[in-house]
Amino acid sequence: MFKSRGDSNIVYKCTVRLLEDTEILECEFHPSYKGKFLLEHVCQQLNLTETDYFGLRYVDANGQRHWLHLAKLILKQVKDASPILFSFRVKFYPPNPLLLKEDVTRFQIYLQLKRDLLHGRLYCTANEAAMLGALIIQIELGDYDPNIHVGNYVTEMRLLLRQTDAIEARIQELHQEPVEGTPGGTGGVKGMSTQEAERTFLKIACQLDTYGVDPHPVKDHRGNQLYLGINHCGILTFQGSRKTHHFKWSEVHKINFEGRMFIVHLNYPEKKHTVGFKCPSGAACRHVWCCAIEQMLFFTLPSSSDACVYSGGGLFSWGTKFKYVGRTEREILERDGLLASRDSQDEGSSTGGKRKASSVPATPSTPMTGDFGYSSLPRSTHSAPLEESAIPGSNIPDGEACTGGCLLSGAAVDIALCDHFRTVSDDKTACAEYTRDSFEHSSTESGATTHATHVSHASQHADDWRPPALQPPPRPFSLLRAFVPSFLFVWLSLALGMLLLFETDWPLFRPLKRKPELVSLRHHYYAPLKEYLKKKVVELF
Repeated sequence: MFKSRGDSNIVYKCTVRLLEDTEILECEFHPSYKGKFLLEHVCQQLNLTETDYFGLRYVDANGQRHWLHLAKLILKQVKDASPILFSFRVKFYPPNPLLLKEDVTRFQIYLQLKRDLLHGRLYCTANEAAMLGALIIQIELGDYDPNIHVGNYVTEMRLLLRQTDAIEARIQELHQEPVEGTPGGTGGVKGMSTQEAERTFLKIACQLDTYGVDPHPVKDHRGNQLYLGINHCGILTFQGSRKTHHFKWSEVHKINFEGRMFIVHLNYPEKKHTVGFKCPSGAACRHVWCCAIEQMLFFTLPSSSDACVYSGGGLFSWGTKFKYVGRTEREILERDGLLASRDSQDEGSSTGGKRKASSVPATPSTPMTGDFGYSSLPRSTHSAPLEESAIPGSNIPDGEACTGGCLLSGAAVDIALCDHFRTVSDDKTACAEYTRDSFEHSSTESGATTHATHVSHASQHADDWRPPALQPPPRPFSLLRAFVPSFLFVWLSLALGMLLLFETDWPLFRPLKRKPELVSLRHHYYAPLKEYLKKKVVELF
């Protein structure tokens, strides 16, 4: 399928699956086209102008998921794929989708959330699931009509992963009951327009704790099954339907990885923590790392120009680097007039107005509370979503320093197991029985089982904790310190090898000495250099 790159007339074909399973796009691209071209082309076909929230996902030959990088050549990223297949998905879930300017953008967010609900990635209580299901029925079928909607018409539509008879009956009741505020209204959805039902659906969904989370299966050091999720609120871990930890972006100091270990450095007011998640492969670890960086930068950076080249790998991770491409959420809100620009906020702060916007990504010293012009949405405590091909049997695949210092850089620290770690309690303790196993069901796609290990730089037990002594700042990286010892080691090793080869008469080396290349090397370089050095030594003594 791949021809010579010297031919400028080559056109490659690919298939893009949209959020509706029945809809696909056949696209063409040249070898010189980058990922941005393809994403813009798909968005243009969908009449989308708010393109920053979306992305194209593909799966490589090893089954590892990736987001198509906008600044890299398409062909280099999918070089082993045949046929070339992408999935158009929401990449950055807006914290408040009701603030989006375009109805068509909200509709695409709705389609993504409908998929998340169907595939078990959007956890909710039974009542919430019934209301969301009724809203989908209202959007797609309109008001209840006894002449048209006969029997158990809800059964014909797949809305939930575990769609029980009881929930179907409740959905049907809500669809038939008038909306609250109308004559005889009892809290149903009858009488809602399509736009009203869609906005209500988004309002409920965006308040769920699993909204926008793309979870990765992990295991803690005891072997318990957990799930790691990353969204606009931070990094979360779940055990079944129960949230166990929530590391907010304002608490995250640095993110990196070492080999197969994904590492999060946390800053709390009283102490520091390092949390590690061990992935089954380096590729899976790099994917989690890239996802975490992109989510963090999109929702915390004031401007994409503040992003630098981030290095997440240490000695055993091949020095992977990442450069953020695209606008940040703040830039989008400023462009749409939903948030005052930083210049105007700076002026306001000088006259006693609003607090000046942070010039660096949100860190513990620069929290992002209130910076985006709307407060944090209330959250529930359920579990985390994954992408579409999590369903068994489904065929849908899914450095330089910055201003204020880079958040994500440097080599990983050593990880030591600790039996105690701070646990974030849940706001709720129960989830609907029908969703009890859906998170496990939806997480098979990521193909990464990670091992979570927790590290505390304070005491070994929280009850005995005392403020840690101030640590000296880490010594800055020096290229000279790293290069010179390596250079000397290599040349000394080569010199020792040459001496053993040419100055000894070991039987093991005799076949090598007779090789033409080594004969020529000895005659033209080694022997003249040996005579020169011997002459200089004689002159000195």
